[in-house]
Amino acid sequence: MPLKLEGSCRCGWVRFSADSHAPVPFMRCYCSICRKTAGGGGYAINLHADKRTLAIEGETAVFHAELDDGEGGCTVSTGERHFCAKCASALWVFSPEYPDLFHPFASAIDSQLPKAPSRVHMMLASKASWVEPVFGSDDQCFEEYPEYALEDWHRARGLWID
Repeated sequence: MPLKLEGSCRCGWVRFSADSHAPVPFMRCYCSICRKTAGGGGYAINLHADKRTLAIEGETAVFHAELDDGEGGCTVSTGERHFCAKCASALWVFSPEYPDLFHPFASAIDSQLPKAPSRVHMMLASKASWVEPVFGSDDQCFEEYPEYALEDWHRARGLWID
């Protein structure tokens, strides 16, 4: 049975819940979008949840980040970053390319989460100069994206919850 995630914003105006098969907060993203919108420690931790089970009380605002196209221009991300419309707490990211799932920020989850046996540090090439990541002996590090998805990491470690 999946783990029920319960989350909220800082002011309590938005509350949400959803089921997660992959609730271990193991992946730290150091990209400029995550760290500037949700990462107080210079990174953000996204979880994996079933979009079909998402229940929301309150109203969210949505932000679409602009992405550098590498040629002096930018494109607008299809990813929807949801925030509380009153206190601006970062809540989750949804990408229409993957309509059955969304990624709550671990920082918005109020229910107990399992502890990660190791961590993945991703987008290290984008980390802020003041950030000094702490790497555990079993941690994996990636300059950009890891070679696998959240689901793959959980399944490989026997942490996927059916």
